[in-house]
Amino acid sequence: MTENLRVARFYFVLLGLFTVGRWAQSLGQVEYAKGHHVFSIVTLTLLSSTYFAAFCRKWRGYTLLQAVMLGMTLGLAAQIVIFTSTALSYALGMHTFFNHPRALNVETEVPMNEALLRRAGGLVAGPISNGVAAFLGWLMGAVLPERKASPAA
Repeated sequence: MTENLRVARFYFVLLGLFTVGRWAQSLGQVEYAKGHHVFSIVTLTLLSSTYFAAFCRKWRGYTLLQAVMLGMTLGLAAQIVIFTSTALSYALGMHTFFNHPRALNVETEVPMNEALLRRAGGLVAGPISNGVAAFLGWLMGAVLPERKASPAA
């Protein structure tokens, strides 16, 4: 787990930027339909799981299981951020991209307990889907070029 957290430092910077971007859009009253895709944490995480697994296979020698666990770690981190941001949105009485009905896959606003129950499902589904993305990335990593050895100084 420690190794996954160390390898994923760049992802965590991006996750922070995307989270701030989503909050900024929400606070800036951007219409959900026009801006939700700009800082999509789910899309960021699925793509990151794929390319991290590919690169780690070829250049760090990750096994399939290590790559899948890395993807699942990224997925869990993203879902924790989404869950927490949803809870904060409700606790602060704010309408944000995190508690918008479409973000929760419902037609109308729902109470906090229902929203958090829906988000809790993401705490399971997110790591699984990112594990699958990492699996595919690991497979695609076979086509990456070999890492060049550094020239001797």
